[in-house]
Amino acid sequence: MSRAPKSSSETASSSETAGPAGAAQAGAEAFDARLGRLEAIVQEMEDGGLGLEATLERYKEGVALLAGCRQVLDGYRKQVEELTRGAEAALRPYEDDPDV
Repeated sequence: MSRAPKSSSETASSSETAGPAGAAQAGAEAFDARLGRLEAIVQEMEDGGLGLEATLERYKEGVALLAGCRQVLDGYRKQVEELTRGAEAALRPYEDDPDV
């Protein structure tokens, strides 16, 4: 049972990225790496050349990757919601705005 080696983005520690921009970039790289591996697993399983045990191992790995992707996407969703709330607040007219 062979597994693909972890990419550098999967093995990088969070201390190697600085600030929110670095964390977002690391999150995007980790997501892209997970999604790429998940796609490769699906292709391997669809090709049908794996034995039962190898298929089960790939399936387990895929489930874990999917959970990680969902977690990253949930974090991005929350960021978008926060940014949207901030933008909506910035667009509200001032209380004493004569143009309203």
